[in-house]
Amino acid sequence: MSFTLVDLFCGAGGMTEGFIRAGFKPILAVDSCPWCVGTYNANFGEHALCMPIQDLVHFPEAHIVIGGPPCQGFSNLGKHLPYDPRNQLWRQFMRAVTECQPLFFVMENVPSLLKSAEFAALCKEAKSLGYLLDGRVLNAADYDVPQMRKRAIVIGSRIGKLPFPSQTHRDPEKTDTFNLRLPLWRTVRDAIGNLPPEPNGVNWHIGRHPTNKSLERYSHIPEGGNRWNLPRDLQPPCWVKKTEGGTDLFGRLWWDRPAVTIRTEFFKPEKGRYLHPCENRPITHREAARFQTFPDEFQFLGSKIEVAKQIGNAVPPFLAYNIARALREALGACVVLGAETPTNPV
Repeated sequence: MSFTLVDLFCGAGGMTEGFIRAGFKPILAVDSCPWCVGTYNANFGEHALCMPIQDLVHFPEAHIVIGGPPCQGFSNLGKHLPYDPRNQLWRQFMRAVTECQPLFFVMENVPSLLKSAEFAALCKEAKSLGYLLDGRVLNAADYDVPQMRKRAIVIGSRIGKLPFPSQTHRDPEKTDTFNLRLPLWRTVRDAIGNLPPEPNGVNWHIGRHPTNKSLERYSHIPEGGNRWNLPRDLQPPCWVKKTEGGTDLFGRLWWDRPAVTIRTEFFKPEKGRYLHPCENRPITHREAARFQTFPDEFQFLGSKIEVAKQIGNAVPPFLAYNIARALREALGACVVLGAETPTNPV
């Protein structure tokens, strides 16, 4: 049986990529960014619409609704404005759920969502629609992603059990009798070790053109090092004054650990730990896409900055796949039991 999928705030389609791998069929996607929609349609077919979700009048029935409403209003990097309109876009997500009548929905966001007033309101609305709901913080590294990326995953179910995925990989420093047989976290070396050390311009393996001063700064940072390894005369005045924190600024990745969270400005070392483990340069778009587990054949459309945003904002496809696989198993059991028509468990 083919299970259908609607992807809201779809971005480049990281979640859809993972769900397709698990056997789902996307029938509608929506995003307000034209470059994201172009990338999505280039990879999955012409069913993504470019518009604010508020302007979409009708949503089709689907087995699953997924999506990640913009997180800036909840993010620790944001200003936490109490009436930030971006915090209210989950209501548009639930409007789609009301119309699509899915058996499951999956919402992805930053961990702080789970402690917000909006999440409490979301739980109340989901219950009124007949859904069991739970939210958990998952680390993508536990699910075959070579990146430390913690995200809130909220699952709603109209068929009872909430199928969160089982961990597939383990932290080497947190091994116990329960996870001993799991493979270790995937590392930077696993993800990019076979790419040319020098960016060759092929398939978004593109470099920047740093100044001589930047190159000199890079040369002082050892593997796993950061801005504290810079000589005082190479530190910007603001760093000299800031004597605490910022341990990832101008940081260099480790070969044998997962990457840090890939954000939209991963090509700027001053924004975080984004220096290549041994080359004197920031990571490339292709390397960032691999840390996010996009396949090399995935097509990105847009400028360097637009594609960086698409990569940094995406849900890692391998994380999405593991979530989708757990949902697929639950849906399969539902069909076997003859319960394709959802029932209200509340």
